[in-house]
Amino acid sequence: MSTSSSTAGALGAQGGKAARPLTGQDYKTLALAALGGALEFYDFIIFVFFATVIGQLFFPPTVPDWLRQLQTFGIFAAGYLARPLGGIIMAHFGDLLGRKKMFTLSILLMSVPTLLMGLLPTYHAIGLLAPVALLLLRILQGAAVGGEVPGAWVFVSEHVPNRHIGYACGTLTAGLTAGILLGSLVATGINTVFTPAELADYGWRVPFLLGGVFGIGSMYLRRWLHETPVFAELQQRKALAEEMPLKSVVRDHRGAVLVSMLLTWMLSAGIVVVILMTPTFLQKLYGFDGRTALVANSVATLCLSVGCVVAGVLADRIGARRTLFAGGILLAATAYALYTMIGARPDLLLPLYALAGFFVGTIGAVPYVLVHAFPAQVRFSGLSFSYNMSYAIFGGLTPVVVTLMLKNDPLAPAHYVVGVCLIGIITALFVRNRARG
Repeated sequence: MSTSSSTAGALGAQGGKAARPLTGQDYKTLALAALGGALEFYDFIIFVFFATVIGQLFFPPTVPDWLRQLQTFGIFAAGYLARPLGGIIMAHFGDLLGRKKMFTLSILLMSVPTLLMGLLPTYHAIGLLAPVALLLLRILQGAAVGGEVPGAWVFVSEHVPNRHIGYACGTLTAGLTAGILLGSLVATGINTVFTPAELADYGWRVPFLLGGVFGIGSMYLRRWLHETPVFAELQQRKALAEEMPLKSVVRDHRGAVLVSMLLTWMLSAGIVVVILMTPTFLQKLYGFDGRTALVANSVATLCLSVGCVVAGVLADRIGARRTLFAGGILLAATAYALYTMIGARPDLLLPLYALAGFFVGTIGAVPYVLVHAFPAQVRFSGLSFSYNMSYAIFGGLTPVVVTLMLKNDPLAPAHYVVGVCLIGIITALFVRNRARG
């Protein structure tokens, strides 16, 4: 499972710049990429914060509550299942035509479906066409984010010196998770401003309409970004992939794909279960009101963003293997403590959730491994294929699997996260620490 054979010379275009410090242009690129990623990721995840009201509005009222929740999370999961399609297509052209073009296209493909979600008629108005239309728009969102996240990691890693790749990827990941924080804050505000009746009537539409506006803002921001030096040099030297990039990835880099997929599984478990699904669990399983659950989630997500940067810096300093090994253990321990203690000690919700959120930030070291796993000619395709296939299989099924497990196991979220963390910890042992050049 070692990725050593895949990494030789993968950042060759940066080799001579490995020792230079970060410049003002580097920080500008990181800031614009992270901010744009935050706004786009908001569009992708805002759905989950309104899963309860969406379930009530888009499915028949006669459906049992557990089945309605399962169907709603199933539509949310469809976005993950669609990620490989968009990711593979955009990565293919990103490796052949340029990182920036695909990095900008993904925003358009995200913002339009989000805006349309806010305008959709409900089940009461058009019957079963309502959940079908919601599903189709969710699939389009998944295709967009499938190109956005891998493209963003490749983009920032190819702009900065080698010894700051962990920091760049951690900062970008923090930007993406800040999109979750933005969603949580908007959801908290919506639940505060509107009564439950107003929320069900029209208030739920507001965050989706805001998402369309955020998408336009993201497109404007990315006009100021430049193509990566690595791709520009490959293009100049006519050293781009000579065959379909994905074909080369599947044939020559299987070990790198496997390691990348397993680490992405840990990443998806932390994000989907601990951050995205837990506000619903807090209300359904532990009796917290919606506002308390969302405030706690906002604090946890803020800690997650900080944790991503810390993990990225540690990957630069002590290596990704140690960072992921220790972080996986601490994530498992804090997530287990969260779900097992808040039932008896609801007063500890905020500190326990904040601590678990911080160690979900261990995922900030995962893209460091992924961008190091594939040579520059096929990096976008290799990273996108591994990341999106893993998210489609594991991230996409996680909401459904955990919801089904809850029927017989009230600690299903804890047991799932701990189990996946163990897989991530073992996989981390096969990650080799090395400089790229």
